[in-house]
Amino acid sequence: MTFLPVIEPASPEQVSSAIAPALSATRNNCHISDAQHATDFSLCVYLLKMREYFRWENRLPFSATLPHNELTAWLTERERLWETVGEQPFESIPVGKREYDPFDADTINDQINHQGYVYSSGIGRNLKPHFFIGSLEEIRRHNGYTLYLSGREYARDLVAPPAMSLGTRIFIRRESLRRMLWEKLEEWRWNKPANAMQKAIACYDFDSSPEEALNRMVDNEIHSVMLHEIGEVMAGETLGSDWENLLADLSQSKAELMVRAVRDHLADSLSTLPGLLEDGDPASLHFYIANLGNLRKSLCPTLITAYESWERTGDIRKLDTVARKGREHWLSVASDILALYREAPADLQKRITSRVEGAAL
Repeated sequence: MTFLPVIEPASPEQVSSAIAPALSATRNNCHISDAQHATDFSLCVYLLKMREYFRWENRLPFSATLPHNELTAWLTERERLWETVGEQPFESIPVGKREYDPFDADTINDQINHQGYVYSSGIGRNLKPHFFIGSLEEIRRHNGYTLYLSGREYARDLVAPPAMSLGTRIFIRRESLRRMLWEKLEEWRWNKPANAMQKAIACYDFDSSPEEALNRMVDNEIHSVMLHEIGEVMAGETLGSDWENLLADLSQSKAELMVRAVRDHLADSLSTLPGLLEDGDPASLHFYIANLGNLRKSLCPTLITAYESWERTGDIRKLDTVARKGREHWLSVASDILALYREAPADLQKRITSRVEGAAL
């Protein structure tokens, strides 16, 4: 992997003077996106995300108890703001003397990377646009991919994905990943079940040095995130643009969840799992299994069986077999889904659901 030199970013106090116009426009686009998609969540999930967003905006540590009155006032003010911007078009991003389309991340990065900043934009789940500006820690070249690793975040929307890929460019957000890992840790601590997450956490000294342990975990999982995003790019290149059109047509349906699970399994068979097995880091492998949702586990029970075998014996051969078989298997399932989409039957969602449910590996 090749590391490219990056200058030190401006201090937080200097950010607004260094890229004030771009930062202001990006923050406004975040508000517009949030206004249009806040209702995508259940009330419980929405409130949890808003609490986390409040914590981020106010730079409060994970251990801090959120002030109830201030949080309530902030929530009311934010929802009022969304009511005023929800119908607005996204703003162009001004950099220097020019303005750029907010989704032209490549060109914008060409203008701001040398100043120590990174920008990303794209479409996520439920067709929600995401916008982001953060400090640029590193640029890495790896097997034809360019990876941008960000540190502190200065503009983000309600949903802060730890990683996003745009073509062969992959954006990994250390701050968002750190927050996600802390939330996973806190979620496990509620009941402390004896599962893969327990084994992942046990690889770090969270009892004696929680801050250092979290930083080590972030450093480890940055590589895992990179492997998955590379797999996503590889899967996207194989499946083509019809796959994205299919996702848009299936938005917020059971079939969409199943289609995404198939693609995730394909991406992991192509890159994530082989990479983790090559690295041989138990913590990351435990964490990978811990983050498989019930749908993905039900679609690939052989993966869970192989993981349990590795845990008992230390032998990775069954996991390697699952990865190798998975590449052909999940590509076949995805190809069948695309064929159904192009055929456009009246009961498309039902037929896709049936195909996926019968495709367990």
